[in-house]
Amino acid sequence: MKFIETRGNDGKKDSSVEFSQAILSPSASFGGLYVPQTLPSLDSDFLDKHINSSYKELALDFLVQFGIDIEKETIKEALNRYDAFDDSSNPVPLSKIEDDCFVSELYHGPTRAFKDMALQPFGYILSKLAQKKNENYLIMAATSGDTGPATLETFKNQDNIKVVCLYPDGGTSDIQKLQMVTENAKNLKVIGIEGNFDDTQNALKELLASSDFKDELEAKGIKLSAANSVNFGRIIFQIIYHIYSYLELIRKDEIKKGDKIYLTVPSGNFGNALGAYYAKKAGLPIKKILISSNVNNILTDWINEGSYDLTTKTLIKTDSPAMDILKSSNVERILFDKFGATRTKELMQNLETNGKYQMNDDEIKSIQEDFSASFSDDKECSKTITSYAKDGYIMDPHTATCIKAYKTLREENLKTVIYSTAEWTKFSPVVAKALGYDAKNDIEALDIISKNSNLKVPSLIRNLLDKDIIHKDVVQKENIKHEMLKFL
Repeated sequence: MKFIETRGNDGKKDSSVEFSQAILSPSASFGGLYVPQTLPSLDSDFLDKHINSSYKELALDFLVQFGIDIEKETIKEALNRYDAFDDSSNPVPLSKIEDDCFVSELYHGPTRAFKDMALQPFGYILSKLAQKKNENYLIMAATSGDTGPATLETFKNQDNIKVVCLYPDGGTSDIQKLQMVTENAKNLKVIGIEGNFDDTQNALKELLASSDFKDELEAKGIKLSAANSVNFGRIIFQIIYHIYSYLELIRKDEIKKGDKIYLTVPSGNFGNALGAYYAKKAGLPIKKILISSNVNNILTDWINEGSYDLTTKTLIKTDSPAMDILKSSNVERILFDKFGATRTKELMQNLETNGKYQMNDDEIKSIQEDFSASFSDDKECSKTITSYAKDGYIMDPHTATCIKAYKTLREENLKTVIYSTAEWTKFSPVVAKALGYDAKNDIEALDIISKNSNLKVPSLIRNLLDKDIIHKDVVQKENIKHEMLKFL
């Protein structure tokens, strides 16, 4: 399997690369991204083959069929990271909350968020590649709350790897921040940034594309990579759980093979939604992908109106901070798949130069063949959490945005899978408030919800509250490079 570039080739980089090269050096020509040249087929025979497969068996076969240049034994070892999840035989349980609506719980890993599904195996593979090549890598991650903890967890104490994780100070939940700033492995550095997530992500992308920064790292014998979903090593693992959800519905006798379903995805950087899109394109019977956002609803404008306009938007902090994003990196991969490299480069350069672009009517129609979109504000999400809690299901504020999409966007009464991207424990004050309790802090909120809803707080969350703060640096974005080099 070869990987090609979303904005075309600049004549300096290889026009196509293997998977290993795409994940070790994820920055493509003209600041673009790498995408697979083709996809494996998720046809009827593939679904028949895996109707009784475990998650790891499904994932292994999918990755082998993808044709990535990673040894099969290394892939198996990477997938064994799922053994540390709550239920190793079923790391992604599917819960029924309505007669035709199911929640795929992606948060049963070590950091209680969906990023573990990709970063646990991806981190293992990238580390082994670095060790095999006897090369040292700096892994950079920008986070709106979940990528950071998952990246630090997967790479901590790994040989040949150092990690710098950037987060917007004040732009994550308290638990998310604690998961990062209490990490004490010597190969990890966490830096708070004065600004929002877009500032943080832009700084990361600029450093990834900076030849001067790469030269400075090379002088230290260090190469540069990234753990954000700009890296396709993340995306490839985010396709698999969409296939698994479909198979689970068949196993539960909720659908028959070949029946179409809706997928509803809370979206920030669009990686989760991109995984769904690739599954649909590969043949999984998906009617449509329903995108839910919070009031930072630039994706709603993009899908409904074809407009991606940063000039009219100011980032708003919400109760669902992982979606407090205006510049969604993986939209670019959709543009490439729909319209090709030349048009993608044109649109992305318009965004970078003018802060906006507008698709034409045919392009909008093409996007809407696969996506519909809506958004919910914090009040709507709070009411949703309250409503489902009365029926015994506790969800976090990101998952709550999906309910409006489920109820208003479906054109047919088909079975629907909602993706829950984080456990309620990471946003306990918000959930407690929705349930009618005024908790003073995270500790009180966790205790209140646990006691009144008969839910157990995982020890890895509760223990955070007693850990020492290791990483205290908060800097302006122009000082990030200096802090990184000082750490190295």
